[in-house]
Amino acid sequence: MGGYNEYWEQIYSISEELNSLITAYWNDYSNLSSWQFWVVLFIMIIPLVILYFTVDRQRIFELFFFGFIVHMLWSYCDTILSLYKYFVHTYFLTPLLPYAQNMTTSLLPVSFILLYQYCTKHKKNFYLYTLFLSAFFALLGTPPIEEYFGFVKFDKGLLPLHIFFIDVAIAYIAYWGEPNSS
Repeated sequence: MGGYNEYWEQIYSISEELNSLITAYWNDYSNLSSWQFWVVLFIMIIPLVILYFTVDRQRIFELFFFGFIVHMLWSYCDTILSLYKYFVHTYFLTPLLPYAQNMTTSLLPVSFILLYQYCTKHKKNFYLYTLFLSAFFALLGTPPIEEYFGFVKFDKGLLPLHIFFIDVAIAYIAYWGEPNSS
């Protein structure tokens, strides 16, 4: 390979090719006319609607900050997992946004916001309840169902059990970031 400029020229060229390929794929398999698009949209919107009606508005900034931490950490993890092809989302809302937008922006943060709200309001053990919710999502719920219907692909030895541990770690880190988490 050549020098600095040659690397960047090749990176730009390959990035343009990849973006074009992803857009073509989305147009053929994940667009508005596919049932998969509507499932992804449903997973994005329904949790937000539920949150709108159930969030404790007296604690909205605290709860949404917690959810924001979950969202950001899961977005970073998903980006890394996707980039290195461990966990790939094959259907998505748009080729312009991260592929797991429905999960990392809506379903996971909303679920953990509502869990955090419930546990702190009713003096329940957040650590224990997080294990149950993470087990539900990773081992019984989302990844196995998504994999069965072809929405995600696990590769390079990644298993739903690993998603469970990532879920737990992210929820605990978000919880430790809250001022009232003691």
